[in-house]
Amino acid sequence: MNKEIKNTDKSSISVTKTDAEWQAELTDEEFHVCRKKGTEHPYTGTLLNNETVGVYNCKCCGSALFTSASKFNSGCGWPSFDKEIKSGAVVYTEDNSLAMQRIEVTCSNCDSHLGHVFPDGPTETGQRFCINSISMGFNADSKD
Repeated sequence: MNKEIKNTDKSSISVTKTDAEWQAELTDEEFHVCRKKGTEHPYTGTLLNNETVGVYNCKCCGSALFTSASKFNSGCGWPSFDKEIKSGAVVYTEDNSLAMQRIEVTCSNCDSHLGHVFPDGPTETGQRFCINSISMGFNADSKD
């Protein structure tokens, strides 16, 4: 994969909690995906077909991640975006698990696992952020 890995500095993570603290705040499935790098089943996420204007936030810390203006239907089974809300909102890390080469995307504020980014997006960015619905919240009051 020729995707440039950027913003890999996790030293600026401002929300740090123990697994026990996260488990007390999250459902079992949220904890599995967000803190243990799991994946929700495709086509099951509550935000997959959301077409409301607003901002997608990190489930764990509330940081703004993506806007509805950058969301598109990729047909992959998870919400897809072509760019982060602003540079530095997410951290990119090489992920060679499951015998695949991918780029993992995590929240830059709390290190929550969000999903992966692929270099096959249909817009001018060429990116497809494939993000777990369960790792995000949505704020319809925020404007793009």
